[in-house]
Amino acid sequence: MKKLIPLAAILMAFSSCVKTGADIPSVEVNFQDATTDPRLSALNVPGGAVLINGYGVAGLILYREADGTYACYDRCSTVNPQKLCAVTLNSGNFVVTDPCSGGEWDLIDGSPVKAPATISLKQYNISVSNFEIYVSN
Repeated sequence: MKKLIPLAAILMAFSSCVKTGADIPSVEVNFQDATTDPRLSALNVPGGAVLINGYGVAGLILYREADGTYACYDRCSTVNPQKLCAVTLNSGNFVVTDPCSGGEWDLIDGSPVKAPATISLKQYNISVSNFEIYVSN
């Protein structure tokens, strides 16, 4: 029994050092802006996307879906989140790319579409009411 305790401690120490894409830090997000703000004008049409800095871990991506609903994701790549690489919009606004790893994600649901990405982007709650857009977690 005495030999098992040190072995268990060593295994626990090694397993806690493994980094996964799900390790995006949890930070408070509370973004609000008028939908009439010119910086958000791309959201006036389905498929439009906007990058917002200063919120979340590496910024926010606001996306207007084809049915008129909205989605919001953290820009922090899930490939190597400790690097805090902010994903960038591809032309067409339907996919974002991690400039550090080359991984890509679909903006419709945040799911990975190109390796090495295997974990979806971190999603936040988003709502629009009375010409105001709200993002929170």
